[in-house]
Amino acid sequence: MSELTLIGDIGGTNARFAVAERGHYADLQHLEVHHYATLQEALAQYLAALPAARRPGRAALALAGPIAGDEVSLTNGNWSFSISRLQKAFGFTSLIVLNDFAANALAIPHLRPDDSCAIGPLAGGAGGPVGVLGPGTGLGVSALVPSNGRWDLLPGEGGHVTMPAENETEDRILAILRRRFGHVSAERVLCGAGLVNLYHALSEIAGAAAMNYTPADVTTHALDRTDARCVAAFGHFCAMLGGVAGNLALTLGATGGIYLAGGILPRFRQPLAASDFRARFEAKGRMTDYLRRIPTLLIVNDEPALLGLANLPAPA
Repeated sequence: MSELTLIGDIGGTNARFAVAERGHYADLQHLEVHHYATLQEALAQYLAALPAARRPGRAALALAGPIAGDEVSLTNGNWSFSISRLQKAFGFTSLIVLNDFAANALAIPHLRPDDSCAIGPLAGGAGGPVGVLGPGTGLGVSALVPSNGRWDLLPGEGGHVTMPAENETEDRILAILRRRFGHVSAERVLCGAGLVNLYHALSEIAGAAAMNYTPADVTTHALDRTDARCVAAFGHFCAMLGGVAGNLALTLGATGGIYLAGGILPRFRQPLAASDFRARFEAKGRMTDYLRRIPTLLIVNDEPALLGLANLPAPA
């Protein structure tokens, strides 16, 4: 029986596949989700290109969506599938499917020192629960809880909590987004599309016409300081992310730290560090001193979800 495991990190925009063995992975390939009608089609293409000796006997996939039963779907994409039917189609002896940020969380005990960097003071080191969140196509959230010398995984859908406002401008932003979406989750502002939502809301507040910007346009204009409303949108994005990260730290008692992942933040390490992210993380009234002792770290490893999947225990 092959000891190799097919692993995959599947988001709304990109799918990344690799072959794992003994905690490491190779044969990495990135595929754009919109090029394939189904996950099965994308997997078939990836596996067909592997040499016979590298054909995995089992699989573990991380998906950007809730995992509750045999039928699963991407929250921000068109792929959906049956776990049991996919396993049968490829003849895998086992197929494990996790939320993508659960896989990111599983990577944390295996990160090297240079796989993350501190945003704000590298405080504490007290141990305890660890929270993970990060914006990409959506907003992922997960956690690890220490238990008798090991880590227990706490997956969830925390990106869809209701987004709070911290000041009058954010009140106005969220009022505009409520008219558009009804419920305004944290994900509505803290993801790629969320940057655009913030820009449009700020344009409406200013009484100005909004340009047809993409998320990349907003960040480029923000960092180049060529559009004042893009600058403001990126500033609110970082500050609001800090507020949500602080809420997660308080909810979990995350004295082991809050780790930031996702496809957006590693490209903007210095702007994030220079933003109001950390100030808003700590700005929780009577809990400010408590939060000052909790580190916030940006994961800069290119593929933390694959690292987490590569280190899953083999099925019994």
